[in-house]
Formats: sequence, C-alpha cells, structure tokens
Amino acid sequence: MIVNRLIESYDFAVHVDGVRVDNASQGIVLDRTEERNVAADKKHRIAKYLYEPTSLVIESHLVCYTDTTLVERWVIIRNVGETSVTIGRVDSFSLQLPQTEWKLMHYTSDWGAEFEPVVEQLAGESIVLETRSGRSSKGKHPWMSLLGAGGEVLTVSPMWSGNWQLRCEYDGGYDGQGRYQVSGGLSDWEFFKTLEQGESMESVHVAIAAGSGGDLNSTSIAFARVGRRYWYPHNEFSRSMPMEWNHWWSYEDKGINEDVFRANAAEAAKLGIDICTLDAGWFGPSEEASEWFELRGDWSMVNEKRFPSGIRAVSDDVHGHGMKFGLWCEIEAVGKSAALAEKHPSYVARREGESLGYLCFGNPEVRQWAFDTLDRLITGYVSQWIKLDFNLDPQAGCNCTDHGHGAGDGLFEHYNGYYSVLRDIRAKHPEVILENCSSGGLRIDLGIMQQTHTTFLSDPDYPEHSLQVFWGATTMLAPDVCLHWSYSEFRWKNDFQLFNPHDSSLKPYQFDYYTRIAMLRGFGISQKLPEMPEWMKARLAHHIDVYKSEVKPFVLEADLYRLTGQPGRGGKGERWSAFQYSMPSGDEQLLFVFRLPGGEASRAIQLKELEADAAYELTWLSGEESKVVQIAGSSLLKDGILFDRLEEEESALIRLKKL
Repeated sequence: MIVNRLIESYDFAVHVDGVRVDNASQGIVLDRTEERNVAADKKHRIAKYLYEPTSLVIESHLVCYTDTTLVERWVIIRNVGETSVTIGRVDSFSLQLPQTEWKLMHYTSDWGAEFEPVVEQLAGESIVLETRSGRSSKGKHPWMSLLGAGGEVLTVSPMWSGNWQLRCEYDGGYDGQGRYQVSGGLSDWEFFKTLEQGESMESVHVAIAAGSGGDLNSTSIAFARVGRRYWYPHNEFSRSMPMEWNHWWSYEDKGINEDVFRANAAEAAKLGIDICTLDAGWFGPSEEASEWFELRGDWSMVNEKRFPSGIRAVSDDVHGHGMKFGLWCEIEAVGKSAALAEKHPSYVARREGESLGYLCFGNPEVRQWAFDTLDRLITGYVSQWIKLDFNLDPQAGCNCTDHGHGAGDGLFEHYNGYYSVLRDIRAKHPEVILENCSSGGLRIDLGIMQQTHTTFLSDPDYPEHSLQVFWGATTMLAPDVCLHWSYSEFRWKNDFQLFNPHDSSLKPYQFDYYTRIAMLRGFGISQKLPEMPEWMKARLAHHIDVYKSEVKPFVLEADLYRLTGQPGRGGKGERWSAFQYSMPSGDEQLLFVFRLPGGEASRAIQLKELEADAAYELTWLSGEESKVVQIAGSSLLKDGILFDRLEEEESALIRLKKL
C-alpha cells in the first residue's frame, strides 16, 4: 500500500536561522543510516544528515511497530558547529499524499464540548490544524485522519501536551494537478530555540498509522495496541482497573467535608468500589466557604474547618473499609495570593513580566519542589491515586531567560520538565496511579499518556455526551486508559442532565443505561451514595460485579470496534451506539448496544472480525436472567443482531463465545 511506504520515509523539515532545511536541501549530506531491533515487533531506524552550512547534525528517527501499520516519527537536532543557531519550525515528519480525492476529519474541543467531529474536503486550499492555548486539546484535539477516495486511511497524532500543528499544504502543481504535503509536530507559533555549540533538541514525536476500507477502526486498533504495549505506564493497581468514587459534581468544594466523605466511603465499600478520591475542597483556608483558587501552590494548607481531623485521618478511614484513597492536586498552578509565589517569585511562569498563573517546570528548582510536594502528598496521606488537574491556558508560555530555558522555548521546556517530574514520581511510587485531567478533557494526548496511567475524558458526564467523547477518544487511545463517570448529581442547574436521578418514575432500565455507558472504559461514579435509593444501590452493586467479572478483561485486552457512527450532543449524530470488544484470539467478544433518545424503533447491528463458518454462543448479560442463543458467524457478519425491543435509554450487554 502506497500510504504505508510514505509513512516509513525519513522526510522531515527544520527551519534553521530562518532557512528551511529538509533531506533534499542543498548543502545537506546523508551521513549514514542504521537500524536497531528493539524488540520482535519494534524496529528503530535512524537516518543521520549533516547540514554543512551551519554544521548541524539532524537525525530523522522512525520506529516501526511491525505487528501494526503504525510508525512513530521525530527528529533530533544537534549543533556541532562553533556558532549558535536558532531553530524555528520543526516538522517531525513530512509526506506527499497520493493524487486522489481526500477528506480530512478532525475534532474541535472546548470545555464540555470535547471530540466534536469536523469533516471537510481537501479541495485545493491549504489547511492548518493547531492549538495555541498551551494545552493540547483546547480548541482542537491533536489528531486527524485523512480518508482517500479508494478507502485509504491515514491517521496522525502529535504526541505532545502543549501547542502543536498539523498541516495539509497544497502545492498547486505545474500541470494543474497539485498535491498535498502533510507535515507537523511542534507549533512554530511564538517558538524558537537557540542551540549553542554542543547543544541539541528532540522534536515532538508524532504517531502515524495507515488503514483501509475507509474505516477508522483500522487505525485506532493500531494506536491502542501500540499504546498498551509500549506507551502507557502500567502497575499492578492500574491493571486491576479499580472502580472509583469521586465526590466532585455532587458536592464540589462547597458541599464536601469530613463527615460527608466518610459517609460516602462507608457506602462505597458496601457496593464493591475500590477507591475513593477526595477532589478539590480539601485544600485552602479553614473556612466553610473558602476560596482556594487563588492559593493554589500552597499545598501544605488544609481546610481544617471542613476536615478537622486532617486528611490522613480521612485516608485511614477509607483504608479501614478495605479501599484505596485518592487525592486531587493542581501541581502546575499558582494562585495570585499563594505564599509560594511571594517566597519564590522565580518559580512563576511569566510573559513580558506578567504572571501566567502556573509554575515554570523549565526551572530545575520548580521540578524539585513539585517532586517533593507530590511525594509528601502521597507518603503523608497514604494516597494510591493522584488526580493531576490543570485549569488554565499557558498560551505561548514563559519567556523568562533565567529559568533554564530561552525566551522562545519556555512552554516547550515546561512540558519536558513536567514529564520528567511525572517519571520521577512513578519511579519513587511505582504502585500509585496518576490521573491526567485538565478542565476535564482539554489536555488529552499521547505525550501525557506516556507519563500517566489514565485520563479523564470530560467534566460533564450526561449520557449522549459520554458516548460522543468515548467514541472520539478511542480513535487515539485504548479504552483502559480512558476514565469517565456514569452521571453526576450536579449541585447547580445545568442544560446537560435532562433527568432527575431521584425521580420516582425513573425506570431501572434507564439507570442501567446510564451506568453501562461508564462501564465501556475505566469505571467511575460521582453520586451521593447515602441518598441513593436502595433499589439503585442494588443495581449499582450488580453492575460493579458484572464489570469486574465480565467486562474488565475486555476493556484491558480486547480490540475495540465502533460499530455505529459517533453520537452527538443535543440529539445530533447517530441515535444508536454500539461497541464491540474482540479478544486477540478472536474467540470471545463483548457487545454494548445503546438506544439513544430519538433512535429508531429497531436497528440491526452487524458485528466485525468473526469467523463466517463458526457458530457463536450469545449470552445476554443485560437482564435479570441470562438468555443464551446460538447464531452462525456468517449471519452475525451479514445480517447482524436485530434489536427491536429496546426502549429509548435502554441498553444491551451481550457476551459472544466461539463454539
């Protein structure tokens, strides 16, 4: 396939002192190529070039994951000359699309509006996708897929948490038959980096996968397989896929206190929940209605009015119920009134002298402070889960020149520094789970997912939104590193949640529907457990048991196929949603089916990756009693399963086993 050959090229582009340099530039010489067999399914190829005019060594790196169609691309730039050079735009990859009709798919993103799909035709104009907020998925997600008229699929994702760019640049052509040059990596907006003699920089890595059949599953499965095997950190606790309770939306900071948290923990233990996480609300001045936001950074401060016994006592209480304890922290942020900013003004990221509201992790002193602080929160409070939030936009980042970085690479070095702190924390505390969060899902990328064990998909968690963001997130992430709650009991009026969980007319199948959506991935809830009706507690305990015994192995290991299009918020998009998990052996499958409000009365769901000449035993796990039938693989592939008895907001969960 021509697309496969393209993504395995060494093509790159680097702007040096304002001059574009690529592997075909005048004055560049190929020094040598080498190949390293890293593993049976991983080959690392390097092409080393010398750009003679500035004595610059450029290494184009290509890692091929040979059991998939995915490659990883980046460059390393090293100044071996006697004078400094300034690096501007750095394209980690560059390739020319075959001459055919192409559609571009990507996602826009904002708070509560993550993974909003956009599809547009490439029609003779250049298109640049980027974020300039300083957070990888604020504005747009770092992902795009090019869909060719012949079924070709090319999916690209910058592995970076800051500003990035992806470009589809039209060259016009000499014969009226122009082509598109696709490139990208680190954003060049407000970026430059000066390399002195002997200094080097490593560009943003970019993951690229080729697929076929016009099917995004053909590339998303490659992303998930490589992520699980090579990118995502794991430990025994994270591999157990713990069931989490978090207090946030039901109580937020205003309604949480020691008694409330303890009461919920007691109920959580009865339900089979594995960990209780104390979100924002524990930290700040000792006042019932304290505003902690402007004091972020002073993490030794505990609101003793809400938690008179201290956080360690609450943690001990959770452990006494046989569960783990988790804690929220916004380690990068610094409030305007924080004593930390006054005591250590050089810690604060600034642009043109003005505070940007965060700590510059390009500064080695900040990295040491952050490590010591997280180490204390983990050790002192016996925390097995740290939720790392980030609720601001760094934009172009810090341009101080006394932090260990230059005037143009502050944001770049901030993220390199943040990654290094997370690596050090994982080394010191190898069994602690680190959760990535940023105003919900505004910093979801394959860079941060090499440093954290799970990522929160979005702050709102109403049903169709949850299905939309899960559908989108799994085009780049494996389901086991995705976390989202079932539904929350918001303390404030909102336009999201259109049902009342305490409404006496709420039917059990609706509660099952809301809960099963969260069972597609890392399973969490944020509800007022002591106030939950007894029948709901019984159903929730049942779902937790089914998740642990039936669902969890598939979430951890199986390939995920999206069998229907992406549902949309506000009644848009597909109104039926179906996902199929398929174990690597192909012998076992798990099928989730949801009928959304507005969905047609009946729908046939066709399955994928079955053996046509085999028979399959289907067990319905969604009723009070299991129903078992046998169906031929050929029928499941061609005709599918007809669902004509599901109500709106009803769901089905079916296990398939090859006979």
